[in-house]
Parts: sequence; C-alpha cells; structure tokens
Amino acid sequence: MTANLLAKNLFSLDETIAKDLFTGISFPWEALANISAFILELGSALPEDEYEKRGENVWVARSANVAPSAFLNGPAIIDKDAEIRHCAFIRGNAIVGKGAVVGNSTELKNVVLFNKVQVPHYNYVGDSILGFCSHMGAGAITSNVKSDKTLVTVAVDGERLQTGLKKFGAILGDHVEIGCGTVLNPGTVIGPHTNVYPLSMVRGFVPGGSIFKKQDNIVKKYEE
Repeated sequence: MTANLLAKNLFSLDETIAKDLFTGISFPWEALANISAFILELGSALPEDEYEKRGENVWVARSANVAPSAFLNGPAIIDKDAEIRHCAFIRGNAIVGKGAVVGNSTELKNVVLFNKVQVPHYNYVGDSILGFCSHMGAGAITSNVKSDKTLVTVAVDGERLQTGLKKFGAILGDHVEIGCGTVLNPGTVIGPHTNVYPLSMVRGFVPGGSIFKKQDNIVKKYEE
C-alpha cells in the first residue's frame, strides 16, 4: 500500500515547473523542506523575457494575471497563464503552476501547486502539494499542525508512517476534487482521481479512484 504514496504514483511530474524538486525522494512530503531553496535556485535561472522579477525573490510569468490587490511574498514563482485573484495572500515558499487559479482571500504558504490547480475561494493551503488539475471547493482548507504539536504521521493500513515533520498539511494526487468546507487534517494523502464530499474531515491515506463520503465510508468510484 505504501507504494501508492510515492510521488511518482500520485502525480504527473511533467505537469509542474518543480519536477526536479522530487528527484531523489520517495514520498512527496520529503520535498516540503526544500521548496524555499528550490525556488531561489530555479527563479534565478528563469528567462527574463518570459518571467519578471518583482521585489525580493518573486518571479512572475509575464503571461500570468495578478490582481493589484494580491500580496506576493517571496520566495515564490507564479508560472505561465496563472491567475492570482483579488486579495490572494501568498506568504512565501510557493510555486503556482501553469494555468492555476489562486482566488479571493486564498492563502498559500510553503506549497507546490501543479499546473491547472484551482484553489479559487477562501482556501488555506499550507505545507502541502496539490497535483495536476486538483481542485479545492470554497472554504476547504489544509490543517498543517497537530493540536498537540507532535510530529505529523500518515495513517495507512492501520499503521503510521513517520514523516519527521511538525508542519505538514495534505498531499493531493492528480485530478482530486475536494468538496466545499472540507478540512484536510495534518498528514492527509489523497490518491489521484478521488472525490471528497463537502463538509468532510479527512485524515490519513485515501486510495485513488475513490469517493470519500465519511472516514468510515470510502467507496470505489469505478467498478472493476
């Protein structure tokens, strides 16, 4: 089962400018600690005719659409054709993929959004990685710190994988749909092509190709 948590089985790695961030690691949360340094290295190498440097360590594709009211704090890369809407708050250590949408009052911190990710309405995404074409409904958030402040683990098959991280929100595979008002608890990993019902509280590993109705009611989306 742990093979399903490997980065290569969760994401289309060609669908992010941060592909090399995942080189040499197995589980995607291992990349979280390296996002800042990766942005600084990649940003300085981006072509100036395609990317504009704004302020300190913020690189924005010239084809991206950034609202005047949005706040961009570095290090950050906003890739081509991305849309950063009114009052979006990018706190730093953020990679926003091609054609991605970061919406009104959405806050990002230490994240990678693959291409065409949508977090368009009142979302908080921290210490997380969202795969290609994944979408978080209005008000859905990642909770990235446990209430007892202990290190985050990932629950899978009755066991707990140690991550060694105090801050780790969620990993969404490609084409994951998160319903409105959902909370993704620390250490949530959701496999590709899975749908999560609105107003859910999710923790641990949810297999790909599933429908999450409740924590004890996860069904296959497709019959074999």
